[in-house]
Amino acid sequence: MGEAGGRVRGFLRNRWLVFVAAMWMQSVAGVGYLFGSLSPVIKASLGYNQRQVASLGVAKDLGDSVGFLAGTLCAVLPLWAALLIGAAQNLVGYGWVWLAVTRRVAVPPLWAMCILIFIGNNGETYFNTAALVSCVQNFPKNRGPIVGILKGFAGLSGAIITQIYAIVHTPDDAALIFMVAVGPAMVVVALMFIVRPVGGHRQVRPSDGISFTFVYSVCLVLAAYLMGVMLLEDLVGLSETIMVVCTIILVALLLLPIVIPVILSFFSNDDENVYAALLPSPRREEASGSVPSEEQNEVILSEVEDVKPKDVDLLPASERQKRIAELQTRLFQAAAVGAVRVKRRRGPRRGEDFTLLQAMIKADFWLLFFSLLLGSGSGLTVIDNLGQMSQSLGFEESHIFVSMISIWNFLGRVAGGYLSEIIVKDYAYPRAIALATAQVFMAIGHFTFAMAWPGTMYIGTLLIGLGYGAHWAIVPAAASELFGVKNFGALYNFLTVANPAGSLVFSGIIASGIYDYEAKKQASQHLNSMLVTMPGRLLGMVSDTTPALKCEGAICFFISSLIMSGFCVIAVILSLILVHRTKIVYTNLYGTPR
Repeated sequence: MGEAGGRVRGFLRNRWLVFVAAMWMQSVAGVGYLFGSLSPVIKASLGYNQRQVASLGVAKDLGDSVGFLAGTLCAVLPLWAALLIGAAQNLVGYGWVWLAVTRRVAVPPLWAMCILIFIGNNGETYFNTAALVSCVQNFPKNRGPIVGILKGFAGLSGAIITQIYAIVHTPDDAALIFMVAVGPAMVVVALMFIVRPVGGHRQVRPSDGISFTFVYSVCLVLAAYLMGVMLLEDLVGLSETIMVVCTIILVALLLLPIVIPVILSFFSNDDENVYAALLPSPRREEASGSVPSEEQNEVILSEVEDVKPKDVDLLPASERQKRIAELQTRLFQAAAVGAVRVKRRRGPRRGEDFTLLQAMIKADFWLLFFSLLLGSGSGLTVIDNLGQMSQSLGFEESHIFVSMISIWNFLGRVAGGYLSEIIVKDYAYPRAIALATAQVFMAIGHFTFAMAWPGTMYIGTLLIGLGYGAHWAIVPAAASELFGVKNFGALYNFLTVANPAGSLVFSGIIASGIYDYEAKKQASQHLNSMLVTMPGRLLGMVSDTTPALKCEGAICFFISSLIMSGFCVIAVILSLILVHRTKIVYTNLYGTPR
Protein backbone atom coordinates (compact mmCIF):
# COMPACT_ATOMS: atom_id res chain seq x y z
CA MET A 1 0.00 0.00 0.00
CA GLY A 2 2.86 2.35 0.87
CA GLU A 3 4.56 1.69 -2.47
CA ALA A 4 1.31 2.29 -4.36
CA GLY A 5 0.77 5.57 -2.52
CA GLY A 6 4.30 6.65 -3.34
CA ARG A 7 3.80 5.90 -7.02
CA VAL A 8 0.55 7.88 -7.06
CA ARG A 9 2.32 10.84 -5.46
CA GLY A 10 5.13 10.46 -7.98
CA PHE A 11 2.56 10.43 -10.78
CA LEU A 12 1.03 13.69 -9.56
CA ARG A 13 4.50 15.27 -9.38
CA ASN A 14 5.67 13.90 -12.72
CA ARG A 15 6.74 16.62 -15.13
CA TRP A 16 5.33 14.65 -18.07
CA LEU A 17 1.90 14.77 -16.45
CA VAL A 18 2.28 18.56 -16.25
CA PHE A 19 3.30 18.66 -19.91
CA VAL A 20 0.37 16.51 -21.05
CA ALA A 21 -2.07 18.61 -18.98
CA ALA A 22 -0.60 21.76 -20.53
CA MET A 23 -1.12 20.25 -23.99
CA TRP A 24 -4.78 19.59 -23.17
CA MET A 25 -5.18 23.12 -21.86
CA GLN A 26 -3.59 24.60 -24.99
CA SER A 27 -5.93 22.48 -27.12
CA VAL A 28 -8.82 24.73 -26.06
CA ALA A 29 -6.87 27.93 -25.38
CA GLY A 30 -6.69 29.45 -28.86
CA VAL A 31 -10.24 30.79 -28.95
CA GLY A 32 -9.06 33.74 -31.04
CA TYR A 33 -8.63 31.41 -34.02
CA LEU A 34 -12.43 30.87 -33.97
CA PHE A 35 -13.27 34.54 -34.45
CA GLY A 36 -13.83 33.97 -38.17
CA SER A 37 -16.63 31.57 -37.24
CA LEU A 38 -18.03 33.76 -34.45
CA SER A 39 -18.09 37.09 -36.30
CA PRO A 40 -20.83 36.16 -38.85
CA VAL A 41 -23.13 35.17 -35.99
CA ILE A 42 -22.45 38.43 -34.13
CA LYS A 43 -22.83 40.45 -37.34
CA ALA A 44 -26.16 38.88 -38.28
CA SER A 45 -27.64 39.00 -34.79
CA LEU A 46 -26.65 42.55 -33.87
CA GLY A 47 -26.91 44.08 -37.34
CA TYR A 48 -23.28 45.19 -37.52
CA ASN A 49 -21.60 46.29 -40.74
CA GLN A 50 -18.16 45.05 -41.80
CA ARG A 51 -16.33 48.02 -40.30
CA GLN A 52 -17.91 47.34 -36.89
CA VAL A 53 -16.98 43.66 -37.13
CA ALA A 54 -13.43 44.73 -37.98
CA SER A 55 -13.38 46.77 -34.76
CA LEU A 56 -14.26 43.62 -32.83
CA GLY A 57 -11.43 41.86 -34.65
CA VAL A 58 -8.94 44.50 -33.53
CA ALA A 59 -10.14 44.07 -29.94
CA LYS A 60 -9.67 40.32 -30.33
CA ASP A 61 -6.09 40.72 -31.57
CA LEU A 62 -5.22 43.09 -28.73
CA GLY A 63 -6.71 40.75 -26.14
CA ASP A 64 -4.76 37.85 -27.58
CA SER A 65 -1.42 39.68 -27.47
CA VAL A 66 -1.46 42.17 -24.59
CA GLY A 67 -0.36 39.88 -21.78
CA PHE A 68 1.64 42.16 -19.49
CA LEU A 69 -0.78 41.59 -16.62
CA ALA A 70 -0.77 37.84 -17.18
CA GLY A 71 3.02 37.75 -17.16
CA THR A 72 3.20 39.81 -13.99
CA LEU A 73 0.57 37.80 -12.14
CA CYS A 74 2.18 34.48 -13.14
CA ALA A 75 5.38 35.73 -11.50
CA VAL A 76 3.80 36.81 -8.20
CA LEU A 77 0.80 34.45 -7.80
CA PRO A 78 0.57 30.66 -7.79
CA LEU A 79 -0.06 29.51 -11.33
CA TRP A 80 -3.43 28.02 -10.37
CA ALA A 81 -4.59 31.49 -9.26
CA ALA A 82 -3.47 33.06 -12.55
CA LEU A 83 -5.23 30.30 -14.50
CA LEU A 84 -8.40 30.87 -12.48
CA ILE A 85 -8.29 34.57 -13.39
CA GLY A 86 -7.87 33.68 -17.07
CA ALA A 87 -10.78 31.22 -16.95
CA ALA A 88 -12.97 33.86 -15.29
CA GLN A 89 -12.07 36.40 -18.00
CA ASN A 90 -12.87 33.92 -20.74
CA LEU A 91 -16.22 33.01 -19.16
CA VAL A 92 -17.30 36.58 -18.40
CA GLY A 93 -16.15 38.10 -21.71
CA TYR A 94 -17.54 35.56 -24.16
CA GLY A 95 -20.42 34.64 -21.83
CA TRP A 96 -21.69 38.21 -21.92
CA VAL A 97 -21.28 38.28 -25.71
CA TRP A 98 -23.44 35.15 -25.91
CA LEU A 99 -26.08 36.73 -23.67
CA ALA A 100 -26.14 39.81 -25.90
CA VAL A 101 -26.30 37.84 -29.15
CA THR A 102 -29.19 35.71 -27.85
CA ARG A 103 -30.94 38.85 -26.51
CA ARG A 104 -30.97 37.57 -22.94
CA VAL A 105 -29.52 40.94 -21.86
CA ALA A 106 -29.67 44.38 -23.42
CA VAL A 107 -27.28 44.71 -26.36
CA PRO A 108 -24.25 46.78 -25.25
CA PRO A 109 -22.89 49.55 -27.49
CA LEU A 110 -20.05 48.70 -29.87
CA TRP A 111 -17.31 49.98 -27.57
CA ALA A 112 -18.61 47.77 -24.76
CA MET A 113 -18.71 44.75 -27.08
CA CYS A 114 -15.08 45.45 -28.00
CA ILE A 115 -14.18 45.47 -24.31
CA LEU A 116 -16.00 42.17 -23.76
CA ILE A 117 -14.20 40.55 -26.72
CA PHE A 118 -10.89 41.91 -25.38
CA ILE A 119 -11.56 40.53 -21.89
CA GLY A 120 -12.67 37.14 -23.18
CA ASN A 121 -9.72 36.69 -25.51
CA ASN A 122 -7.24 38.08 -22.99
CA GLY A 123 -7.89 35.00 -20.85
CA GLU A 124 -5.85 33.09 -23.45
CA THR A 125 -2.70 34.98 -22.38
CA TYR A 126 -2.99 33.47 -18.89
CA PHE A 127 -3.33 29.95 -20.32
CA ASN A 128 -0.34 30.41 -22.64
CA THR A 129 1.87 31.99 -20.00
CA ALA A 130 1.13 29.42 -17.29
CA ALA A 131 1.66 26.50 -19.66
CA LEU A 132 4.94 27.83 -21.05
CA VAL A 133 6.37 29.01 -17.72
CA SER A 134 5.69 25.73 -15.93
CA CYS A 135 6.90 23.47 -18.74
CA VAL A 136 10.01 25.49 -19.61
CA GLN A 137 11.02 25.26 -15.95
CA ASN A 138 10.21 21.55 -15.83
CA PHE A 139 12.16 20.83 -19.04
CA PRO A 140 15.08 23.29 -18.87
CA LYS A 141 17.13 21.36 -21.44
CA ASN A 142 14.30 20.73 -23.92
CA ARG A 143 12.88 24.20 -24.42
CA GLY A 144 12.53 24.04 -28.19
CA PRO A 145 10.36 20.92 -28.34
CA ILE A 146 8.31 22.04 -25.32
CA VAL A 147 7.50 25.49 -26.71
CA GLY A 148 6.89 24.18 -30.22
CA ILE A 149 4.45 21.48 -29.15
CA LEU A 150 2.52 23.71 -26.73
CA LYS A 151 2.21 26.59 -29.19
CA GLY A 152 1.29 24.09 -31.90
CA PHE A 153 -1.67 22.80 -29.91
CA ALA A 154 -2.79 26.38 -29.30
CA GLY A 155 -2.80 26.90 -33.06
CA LEU A 156 -4.85 23.74 -33.58
CA SER A 157 -7.40 24.58 -30.90
CA GLY A 158 -9.72 26.30 -33.38
CA ALA A 159 -9.94 23.17 -35.53
CA ILE A 160 -10.35 20.97 -32.44
CA ILE A 161 -13.20 23.02 -30.95
CA THR A 162 -14.89 23.25 -34.36
CA GLN A 163 -14.72 19.48 -34.75
CA ILE A 164 -16.25 18.93 -31.30
CA TYR A 165 -18.94 21.54 -32.00
CA ALA A 166 -19.85 19.76 -35.24
CA ILE A 167 -21.37 16.82 -33.35
CA VAL A 168 -23.72 19.12 -31.40
CA HIS A 169 -25.63 19.66 -34.67
CA THR A 170 -27.77 22.50 -33.31
CA PRO A 171 -29.62 25.02 -35.48
CA ASP A 172 -28.67 27.73 -32.98
CA ASP A 173 -25.53 29.34 -34.42
CA ALA A 174 -24.93 31.22 -31.16
CA ALA A 175 -24.23 27.87 -29.45
CA LEU A 176 -20.63 28.07 -30.68
CA ILE A 177 -20.18 31.31 -28.71
CA PHE A 178 -21.55 29.53 -25.63
CA MET A 179 -19.10 26.66 -26.17
CA VAL A 180 -16.19 29.12 -26.50
CA ALA A 181 -17.25 30.79 -23.25
CA VAL A 182 -17.79 27.65 -21.16
CA GLY A 183 -15.57 24.95 -22.69
CA PRO A 184 -12.08 26.44 -22.16
CA ALA A 185 -13.01 27.67 -18.68
CA MET A 186 -14.12 24.17 -17.62
CA VAL A 187 -10.97 22.50 -18.97
CA VAL A 188 -8.64 25.05 -17.36
CA VAL A 189 -10.34 24.85 -13.96
CA ALA A 190 -10.08 21.04 -14.09
CA LEU A 191 -6.32 21.20 -14.82
CA MET A 192 -5.20 24.32 -12.96
CA PHE A 193 -3.70 22.44 -9.97
CA ILE A 194 -1.71 20.11 -12.24
CA VAL A 195 0.00 22.70 -14.46
CA ARG A 196 2.84 23.93 -12.24
CA PRO A 197 6.63 23.65 -11.81
CA VAL A 198 7.53 20.33 -10.18
CA GLY A 199 11.33 20.35 -10.06
CA GLY A 200 11.73 18.93 -13.53
CA HIS A 201 15.54 19.30 -13.42
CA ARG A 202 15.56 16.32 -11.04
CA GLN A 203 13.50 14.13 -13.39
CA VAL A 204 15.84 13.80 -16.36
CA ARG A 205 15.68 10.30 -17.85
CA PRO A 206 17.46 8.50 -20.69
CA SER A 207 13.94 7.70 -21.93
CA ASP A 208 13.13 11.38 -22.52
CA GLY A 209 14.15 11.07 -26.17
CA ILE A 210 11.72 8.20 -26.74
CA SER A 211 8.97 10.12 -24.93
CA PHE A 212 9.44 13.19 -27.12
CA THR A 213 9.47 10.98 -30.22
CA PHE A 214 6.13 9.52 -29.13
CA VAL A 215 4.63 12.98 -28.60
CA TYR A 216 5.90 14.13 -31.99
CA SER A 217 4.33 11.06 -33.58
CA VAL A 218 0.99 11.87 -31.97
CA CYS A 219 1.28 15.46 -33.25
CA LEU A 220 1.91 14.31 -36.82
CA VAL A 221 -0.94 11.79 -36.72
CA LEU A 222 -3.26 14.43 -35.25
CA ALA A 223 -2.37 16.97 -37.95
CA ALA A 224 -2.81 14.40 -40.74
CA TYR A 225 -6.10 13.22 -39.25
CA LEU A 226 -7.56 16.74 -38.99
CA MET A 227 -6.43 17.52 -42.53
CA GLY A 228 -8.10 14.35 -43.79
CA VAL A 229 -11.36 15.03 -41.96
CA MET A 230 -11.44 18.63 -43.25
CA LEU A 231 -10.91 17.49 -46.84
CA LEU A 232 -13.63 14.83 -46.56
CA GLU A 233 -16.08 17.33 -45.10
CA ASP A 234 -15.31 19.74 -47.91
CA LEU A 235 -15.33 17.30 -50.83
CA VAL A 236 -17.93 14.63 -50.04
CA GLY A 237 -19.66 15.60 -46.80
CA LEU A 238 -19.98 13.35 -43.76
CA SER A 239 -23.06 11.98 -42.03
CA GLU A 240 -23.82 12.76 -38.40
CA THR A 241 -22.82 9.25 -37.28
CA ILE A 242 -19.45 9.47 -39.04
CA MET A 243 -18.85 12.91 -37.50
CA VAL A 244 -19.42 11.46 -34.03
CA VAL A 245 -16.95 8.66 -34.76
CA CYS A 246 -14.39 11.16 -36.09
CA THR A 247 -14.74 13.28 -32.96
CA ILE A 248 -14.29 10.25 -30.70
CA ILE A 249 -11.09 9.38 -32.58
CA LEU A 250 -9.93 12.99 -32.19
CA VAL A 251 -10.48 12.93 -28.42
CA ALA A 252 -8.66 9.57 -28.20
CA LEU A 253 -5.66 11.05 -30.00
CA LEU A 254 -5.62 13.99 -27.60
CA LEU A 255 -5.73 11.66 -24.57
CA LEU A 256 -3.06 9.30 -25.92
CA PRO A 257 0.04 11.13 -24.50
CA ILE A 258 -1.12 10.38 -20.93
CA VAL A 259 0.47 6.93 -21.33
CA ILE A 260 3.92 8.55 -20.89
CA PRO A 261 3.53 9.68 -17.24
CA VAL A 262 1.52 6.53 -16.47
CA ILE A 263 4.33 4.26 -17.68
CA LEU A 264 7.06 6.34 -16.03
CA SER A 265 5.23 6.44 -12.68
CA PHE A 266 3.66 2.98 -12.39
CA PHE A 267 5.69 0.69 -14.65
CA SER A 268 9.21 2.06 -14.32
CA ASN A 269 11.61 1.25 -11.50
CA ASP A 270 14.02 4.11 -12.19
CA ASP A 271 15.14 6.10 -9.16
CA GLU A 272 14.95 9.77 -10.06
CA ASN A 273 17.87 10.59 -7.76
CA VAL A 274 20.11 8.42 -9.92
CA TYR A 275 19.33 10.52 -12.95
CA ALA A 276 19.57 13.93 -11.32
CA ALA A 277 23.26 13.95 -12.20
CA LEU A 278 22.38 13.82 -15.90
CA LEU A 279 21.64 17.55 -15.84
CA PRO A 280 24.82 19.28 -17.01
CA SER A 281 26.45 21.06 -14.11
CA PRO A 282 26.93 24.52 -15.69
CA ARG A 283 23.16 25.01 -15.89
CA ARG A 284 22.00 23.10 -12.83
CA GLU A 285 21.64 26.34 -10.93
CA GLU A 286 18.94 27.63 -13.27
CA ALA A 287 16.35 25.35 -11.69
CA SER A 288 17.44 25.70 -8.10
CA GLY A 289 18.26 29.38 -8.12
CA SER A 290 21.04 31.13 -6.26
CA VAL A 291 21.12 31.52 -2.50
CA PRO A 292 22.76 34.26 -0.45
CA SER A 293 25.58 31.99 0.73
CA GLU A 294 26.68 31.57 -2.89
CA GLU A 295 26.91 35.30 -3.64
CA GLN A 296 30.68 35.43 -3.30
CA ASN A 297 31.06 32.44 -5.62
CA GLU A 298 28.90 34.20 -8.23
CA VAL A 299 31.03 37.33 -7.98
CA ILE A 300 34.21 35.31 -8.45
CA LEU A 301 32.68 33.56 -11.46
CA SER A 302 31.85 36.98 -12.90
CA GLU A 303 35.48 37.99 -12.45
CA VAL A 304 36.55 34.87 -14.30
CA GLU A 305 34.43 35.94 -17.26
CA ASP A 306 36.21 39.30 -17.27
CA VAL A 307 39.81 38.10 -17.03
CA LYS A 308 39.79 34.86 -19.03
CA PRO A 309 41.35 35.00 -22.54
CA LYS A 310 38.83 34.93 -25.38
CA ASP A 311 40.37 31.81 -26.88
CA VAL A 312 39.44 29.81 -23.76
CA ASP A 313 35.86 29.47 -25.05
CA LEU A 314 37.15 27.85 -28.23
CA LEU A 315 38.91 25.02 -26.38
CA PRO A 316 37.38 21.54 -25.97
CA ALA A 317 34.91 21.31 -23.07
CA SER A 318 37.24 19.43 -20.67
CA GLU A 319 40.20 21.73 -21.34
CA ARG A 320 38.02 24.85 -21.08
CA GLN A 321 36.61 23.81 -17.69
CA LYS A 322 40.13 23.05 -16.47
CA ARG A 323 41.44 26.48 -17.47
CA ILE A 324 38.44 28.27 -15.95
CA ALA A 325 38.84 26.30 -12.71
CA GLU A 326 42.48 27.39 -12.51
CA LEU A 327 41.55 31.04 -13.01
CA GLN A 328 38.81 30.75 -10.42
CA THR A 329 41.18 29.22 -7.86
CA ARG A 330 43.75 32.00 -8.35
CA LEU A 331 41.06 34.66 -7.97
CA PHE A 332 39.78 33.07 -4.75
CA GLN A 333 43.32 33.05 -3.34
CA ALA A 334 44.02 36.62 -4.43
CA ALA A 335 40.73 37.86 -3.00
CA ALA A 336 41.41 36.07 0.29
CA VAL A 337 44.72 37.90 0.83
CA GLY A 338 43.42 41.20 -0.47
CA ALA A 339 45.60 41.20 -3.55
CA VAL A 340 42.63 42.00 -5.78
CA ARG A 341 39.35 43.73 -5.18
CA VAL A 342 36.45 41.74 -6.53
CA LYS A 343 34.02 43.89 -8.52
CA ARG A 344 30.33 43.71 -7.82
CA ARG A 345 28.23 42.78 -10.79
CA ARG A 346 26.04 45.50 -12.19
CA GLY A 347 23.55 43.16 -13.78
CA PRO A 348 23.00 39.68 -15.20
CA ARG A 349 24.85 38.32 -18.18
CA ARG A 350 23.15 36.78 -21.19
CA GLY A 351 22.03 33.30 -20.27
CA GLU A 352 21.15 34.35 -16.72
CA ASP A 353 17.86 35.62 -15.30
CA PHE A 354 16.85 39.10 -16.49
CA THR A 355 13.90 41.21 -15.49
CA LEU A 356 11.93 42.77 -18.33
CA LEU A 357 13.50 46.19 -17.73
CA GLN A 358 17.00 44.69 -17.68
CA ALA A 359 16.31 42.86 -20.94
CA MET A 360 14.93 45.99 -22.61
CA ILE A 361 18.30 47.75 -22.43
CA LYS A 362 19.99 44.90 -24.32
CA ALA A 363 20.44 45.08 -28.08
CA ASP A 364 19.84 41.33 -28.39
CA PHE A 365 16.33 41.71 -26.98
CA TRP A 366 15.37 44.31 -29.55
CA LEU A 367 16.96 42.37 -32.39
CA LEU A 368 14.74 39.45 -31.39
CA PHE A 369 11.68 41.70 -31.04
CA PHE A 370 11.97 43.43 -34.42
CA SER A 371 12.88 40.20 -36.19
CA LEU A 372 9.66 38.72 -34.77
CA LEU A 373 7.67 41.84 -35.69
CA LEU A 374 8.74 41.72 -39.35
CA GLY A 375 8.44 37.95 -39.70
CA SER A 376 5.32 37.05 -37.76
CA GLY A 377 3.59 40.35 -38.58
CA SER A 378 3.81 39.65 -42.31
CA GLY A 379 2.66 36.06 -41.75
CA LEU A 380 -0.36 37.17 -39.74
CA THR A 381 -1.24 39.58 -42.53
CA VAL A 382 -1.51 36.66 -44.96
CA ILE A 383 -3.60 34.67 -42.48
CA ASP A 384 -6.00 37.59 -41.95
CA ASN A 385 -6.34 38.33 -45.69
CA LEU A 386 -6.30 34.78 -47.02
CA GLY A 387 -9.97 34.97 -48.02
CA GLN A 388 -9.50 38.07 -50.18
CA MET A 389 -6.22 36.73 -51.59
CA SER A 390 -7.80 33.49 -52.74
CA GLN A 391 -10.87 35.25 -54.16
CA SER A 392 -8.74 37.75 -56.08
CA LEU A 393 -7.00 34.80 -57.77
CA GLY A 394 -10.31 33.23 -58.78
CA PHE A 395 -11.04 30.77 -55.94
CA GLU A 396 -14.68 30.98 -54.88
CA GLU A 397 -14.19 29.03 -51.63
CA SER A 398 -11.42 30.15 -49.30
CA HIS A 399 -12.07 28.02 -46.22
CA ILE A 400 -9.95 25.15 -47.56
CA PHE A 401 -6.90 27.44 -47.57
CA VAL A 402 -7.76 28.69 -44.08
CA SER A 403 -7.87 25.10 -42.85
CA MET A 404 -4.63 24.25 -44.65
CA ILE A 405 -2.69 27.17 -43.24
CA SER A 406 -3.79 26.26 -39.71
CA ILE A 407 -2.36 22.76 -40.21
CA TRP A 408 0.90 24.13 -41.69
CA ASN A 409 1.04 26.60 -38.81
CA PHE A 410 0.80 23.71 -36.35
CA LEU A 411 3.46 21.67 -38.14
CA GLY A 412 5.71 24.73 -38.36
CA ARG A 413 5.56 25.18 -34.60
CA VAL A 414 6.31 21.53 -33.92
CA ALA A 415 9.07 21.31 -36.53
CA GLY A 416 10.56 24.66 -35.49
CA GLY A 417 10.97 23.49 -31.93
CA TYR A 418 12.36 20.11 -32.95
CA LEU A 419 14.89 21.32 -35.54
CA SER A 420 16.08 24.31 -33.50
CA GLU A 421 16.70 21.94 -30.59
CA ILE A 422 18.95 19.82 -32.79
CA ILE A 423 20.88 22.96 -33.75
CA VAL A 424 21.55 24.03 -30.17
CA LYS A 425 22.08 20.54 -28.73
CA ASP A 426 24.20 18.92 -31.44
CA TYR A 427 26.01 21.97 -32.78
CA ALA A 428 25.87 24.46 -29.85
CA TYR A 429 24.82 27.07 -32.40
CA PRO A 430 22.39 29.94 -31.74
CA ARG A 431 18.73 29.06 -32.11
CA ALA A 432 18.18 32.25 -34.10
CA ILE A 433 19.70 30.58 -37.18
CA ALA A 434 16.53 28.49 -37.37
CA LEU A 435 14.53 31.73 -37.14
CA ALA A 436 16.47 33.15 -40.08
CA THR A 437 15.78 29.99 -42.09
CA ALA A 438 12.03 30.25 -41.39
CA GLN A 439 12.09 33.87 -42.54
CA VAL A 440 13.79 32.87 -45.79
CA PHE A 441 10.87 30.48 -46.42
CA MET A 442 8.42 33.29 -45.69
CA ALA A 443 10.22 35.69 -48.04
CA ILE A 444 9.91 33.08 -50.81
CA GLY A 445 6.25 32.53 -49.90
CA HIS A 446 5.40 36.24 -50.13
CA PHE A 447 7.26 36.47 -53.45
CA THR A 448 5.25 33.49 -54.72
CA PHE A 449 1.99 35.24 -53.78
CA ALA A 450 3.18 38.36 -55.63
CA MET A 451 3.96 36.43 -58.83
CA ALA A 452 0.58 34.61 -58.80
CA TRP A 453 1.96 31.57 -60.64
CA PRO A 454 -0.20 28.44 -61.04
CA GLY A 455 -0.45 26.74 -57.65
CA THR A 456 0.53 29.95 -55.86
CA MET A 457 -2.15 29.59 -53.20
CA TYR A 458 -1.02 26.10 -52.26
CA ILE A 459 2.73 26.79 -52.29
CA GLY A 460 2.43 30.19 -50.61
CA THR A 461 0.10 28.85 -47.93
CA LEU A 462 2.56 26.05 -47.19
CA LEU A 463 5.62 28.31 -46.90
CA ILE A 464 3.91 31.08 -44.94
CA GLY A 465 2.17 28.66 -42.58
CA LEU A 466 5.35 26.73 -41.78
CA GLY A 467 7.46 29.88 -41.40
CA TYR A 468 4.92 31.75 -39.28
CA GLY A 469 4.41 28.78 -36.99
CA ALA A 470 8.15 28.26 -36.54
CA HIS A 471 8.46 31.80 -35.12
CA TRP A 472 6.31 30.86 -32.14
CA ALA A 473 8.43 27.84 -31.27
CA ILE A 474 11.84 29.44 -31.77
CA VAL A 475 11.45 32.94 -30.31
CA PRO A 476 10.12 31.98 -26.83
CA ALA A 477 12.79 29.28 -26.47
CA ALA A 478 15.54 31.69 -27.55
CA ALA A 479 14.27 34.34 -25.13
CA SER A 480 14.39 31.88 -22.21
CA GLU A 481 17.96 30.91 -23.12
CA LEU A 482 19.26 34.46 -23.48
CA PHE A 483 17.31 36.11 -20.66
CA GLY A 484 16.48 33.26 -18.25
CA VAL A 485 13.31 31.56 -17.07
CA LYS A 486 12.70 33.40 -13.79
CA ASN A 487 10.78 36.25 -15.47
CA PHE A 488 9.94 34.37 -18.63
CA GLY A 489 6.23 35.21 -18.41
CA ALA A 490 6.83 38.97 -18.60
CA LEU A 491 9.46 38.60 -21.33
CA TYR A 492 7.25 36.33 -23.45
CA ASN A 493 4.17 38.55 -23.20
CA PHE A 494 6.16 41.63 -24.19
CA LEU A 495 7.52 39.84 -27.25
CA THR A 496 4.00 38.79 -28.33
CA VAL A 497 3.12 42.48 -28.79
CA ALA A 498 5.24 42.30 -31.95
CA ASN A 499 2.56 40.16 -33.60
CA PRO A 500 -0.37 42.66 -33.61
CA ALA A 501 2.04 45.56 -34.10
CA GLY A 502 3.35 44.02 -37.30
CA SER A 503 -0.13 43.07 -38.45
CA LEU A 504 -1.39 46.61 -37.81
CA VAL A 505 1.27 48.05 -40.11
CA PHE A 506 1.27 45.35 -42.81
CA SER A 507 -2.45 44.51 -42.90
CA GLY A 508 -4.15 47.61 -41.52
CA ILE A 509 -2.10 50.12 -43.50
CA ILE A 510 -0.12 48.56 -46.37
CA ALA A 511 -2.13 45.58 -47.64
CA SER A 512 -5.62 47.02 -47.08
CA GLY A 513 -4.63 50.44 -48.46
CA ILE A 514 -3.20 48.98 -51.67
CA TYR A 515 -6.17 46.58 -52.02
CA ASP A 516 -8.71 49.41 -51.71
CA TYR A 517 -6.75 51.56 -54.16
CA GLU A 518 -6.69 48.81 -56.79
CA ALA A 519 -10.37 47.96 -56.14
CA LYS A 520 -11.40 51.60 -56.63
CA LYS A 521 -9.35 51.80 -59.82
CA GLN A 522 -10.97 48.64 -61.18
CA ALA A 523 -14.44 49.87 -60.19
CA SER A 524 -13.81 53.19 -61.93
CA GLN A 525 -12.59 51.47 -65.10
CA HIS A 526 -15.60 49.15 -65.05
CA LEU A 527 -17.97 52.07 -64.56
CA ASN A 528 -16.42 54.05 -67.42
CA SER A 529 -16.69 51.09 -69.79
CA MET A 530 -20.35 50.60 -68.92
CA LEU A 531 -21.09 54.31 -69.34
CA VAL A 532 -19.77 54.10 -72.86
CA THR A 533 -21.89 51.07 -73.78
CA MET A 534 -25.21 51.96 -72.08
CA PRO A 535 -25.12 55.40 -70.45
CA GLY A 536 -28.86 55.91 -70.00
CA ARG A 537 -29.69 52.77 -68.05
CA LEU A 538 -26.53 52.91 -65.97
CA LEU A 539 -27.09 56.38 -64.52
CA GLY A 540 -30.18 55.15 -62.70
CA MET A 541 -28.42 52.05 -61.49
CA VAL A 542 -25.47 54.03 -60.12
CA SER A 543 -27.72 56.36 -58.19
CA ASP A 544 -29.53 53.43 -56.54
CA THR A 545 -26.69 51.07 -55.64
CA THR A 546 -23.17 51.39 -54.35
CA PRO A 547 -21.60 47.95 -54.61
CA ALA A 548 -18.88 46.89 -52.20
CA LEU A 549 -15.37 47.33 -53.53
CA LYS A 550 -13.79 44.12 -54.75
CA CYS A 551 -10.40 43.68 -56.37
CA GLU A 552 -9.69 40.91 -58.87
CA GLY A 553 -6.41 39.64 -60.26
CA ALA A 554 -2.81 39.30 -59.15
CA ILE A 555 -2.40 43.09 -58.91
CA CYS A 556 -4.49 43.20 -55.70
CA PHE A 557 -1.69 41.90 -53.48
CA PHE A 558 1.29 42.20 -55.85
CA ILE A 559 2.92 45.28 -54.30
CA SER A 560 2.04 44.41 -50.69
CA SER A 561 3.42 40.88 -51.09
CA LEU A 562 6.69 42.23 -52.52
CA ILE A 563 6.93 44.69 -49.63
CA MET A 564 6.39 41.93 -47.08
CA SER A 565 8.94 39.74 -48.86
CA GLY A 566 11.44 42.58 -48.53
CA PHE A 567 10.67 42.99 -44.84
CA CYS A 568 11.24 39.27 -44.33
CA VAL A 569 14.69 39.69 -45.90
CA ILE A 570 15.38 42.47 -43.37
CA ALA A 571 14.18 40.09 -40.62
CA VAL A 572 16.70 37.49 -41.88
CA ILE A 573 19.50 40.08 -41.56
CA LEU A 574 18.44 40.95 -38.00
CA SER A 575 18.34 37.27 -37.06
CA LEU A 576 21.81 36.68 -38.50
CA ILE A 577 23.16 39.64 -36.50
CA LEU A 578 21.64 38.04 -33.40
CA VAL A 579 23.31 34.74 -34.33
CA HIS A 580 26.70 36.44 -34.56
CA ARG A 581 26.26 38.22 -31.22
CA THR A 582 25.11 35.15 -29.27
CA LYS A 583 27.48 32.43 -30.48
CA ILE A 584 29.52 32.59 -27.28
CA VAL A 585 26.36 32.41 -25.15
CA TYR A 586 25.29 29.12 -26.73
CA THR A 587 28.80 27.74 -26.45
CA ASN A 588 28.64 28.40 -22.70
CA LEU A 589 25.13 26.98 -22.41
CA TYR A 590 25.52 23.81 -24.45
CA GLY A 591 29.27 23.23 -24.70
CA THR A 592 31.25 22.59 -27.86
CA PRO A 593 29.58 20.99 -30.91
CA ARG A 594 29.32 17.23 -30.93
